[in-house]
Amino acid sequence: MITGELRSQVDRVWDAFWSGGISNPLEVIEQITYLLFIRRLDERQLLAEKKAQLTGRIEDAVYGPDQYELRWSRFTNLDADSMYALVSEQVFPFLRRLGDQYGGDRSTYGEHMKDARFTVPTPALLSRVVDMIADIPMEKRDTNGDLYEYLLSKIASAGVNGQFRTPRHIISLMVDLVAPQPTDEVCDPACGTAGFLVAASEYIRDHHPSALTDATQRHHFHRSMFHGYDFDSTMLRIGSMNMLLHGIEAPDIRYRDSLSEGASGEADKYTVILANPPFAGSLDYESVAKDLQRTVKTKKTELLFVALFLRLLKVGGRAAVIVPDGVLFGSSNAHKTLRKMLVEDQKLDAVIKLPSGVFRPYAGVSTAILLFTKTDSGGTDDVWFYDVRADGFSLDDKRNPVDASDLDDVRDRWRARTTTECERARTEQSFCVPKADIVAQGYDLSLNRYREAEHVDEEHRPPLEIIADIEALEAEISEGLAELKAMLA
Repeated sequence: MITGELRSQVDRVWDAFWSGGISNPLEVIEQITYLLFIRRLDERQLLAEKKAQLTGRIEDAVYGPDQYELRWSRFTNLDADSMYALVSEQVFPFLRRLGDQYGGDRSTYGEHMKDARFTVPTPALLSRVVDMIADIPMEKRDTNGDLYEYLLSKIASAGVNGQFRTPRHIISLMVDLVAPQPTDEVCDPACGTAGFLVAASEYIRDHHPSALTDATQRHHFHRSMFHGYDFDSTMLRIGSMNMLLHGIEAPDIRYRDSLSEGASGEADKYTVILANPPFAGSLDYESVAKDLQRTVKTKKTELLFVALFLRLLKVGGRAAVIVPDGVLFGSSNAHKTLRKMLVEDQKLDAVIKLPSGVFRPYAGVSTAILLFTKTDSGGTDDVWFYDVRADGFSLDDKRNPVDASDLDDVRDRWRARTTTECERARTEQSFCVPKADIVAQGYDLSLNRYREAEHVDEEHRPPLEIIADIEALEAEISEGLAELKAMLA
């Protein structure tokens, strides 16, 4: 987490954007994203020039000889007014052409810059933003990654247009449970700011450091391991930069409406899916991919996304996804069909109920994490249920940090779900339910359907004894009133 002067600088720049008339946090982050990318391009050029001192020629150059004035290291030395004019009139048009002009891994990011708009309102503000970015040690992945995470947290602080991120601690939990491996291909079909993909990459760095030293695995890590799709171009730009600043050179972050007919060609492609898809409202039935409609006939996005996850996964692939509680117990034919499919045709591993306050203050909907493995041949034996009652933050709109948290316990018990967890009573916070019981309940997956209430025997006094006590108390009150009355007479 960034602290001290750098964090204060970010806050001051943020306030300056707001006072300058830009109140949408996504737009603020987007403008900072463009400038971070421009600085990154210049650093790539500087690296190419250093190599040229040994080879005699510049390879993979970003800037042509007539474009040097567009480089970060050049225009940042200008006065505020001159810099503002150059950036708005020349640098941003160059940025928009970048995706078509250059190949290689730059096009991954350049593609998302095609619609880049320069909206910094004043030369003075641009100068302040440039000074802030100049102080960031871009060679330190942790620092610039933390900076971007701090910027993205501003989305959650503002909640503009209903756009907010999955809480980082919930993402971390889901990644830990699915445990990505260096050979996996990880996908989030509704990636937003790419929080799940970033967390998966950090998990690989922490748990499999050899993946970054082996040449083949390193190439896979940077170029073919992470895949994210979204149909919001702003989110694609922000998500791509989030990956870049966390040290991923060329992730597959692309524009796509994952539920549409146009995206129906992909199937059996990924080994891990991590997602919190949008689940508000319905879609135009005609625009939904026909193969998804054959799987589950519905307009509800939450059901269609689960069907999509099953289509995208390879056999043996695993998923950890957030769904609204209605998916667990909905009574429509589509709800029942999908749950039966998870239990009978695939391997449903776990249902983890989350507190209803996890997404406050922007959504109070109750949600759960589904964990399943695609087998296409069944395999569900016991389904592990966990009732998360505390996640380390208050469950009101303020979401202040608190001491109580079940998340580490979830991690520990997840590892024991096939052994000691199956011996726990259903009165406990976590327990296992045999497949036969779930089938008998019509494939209902709500935790409360299987939880057993713990009855405590209590002894109550006989009613006549209680009545006698009440009469004695009334007599005492009457006597006291009589004495008070006599004193006042």
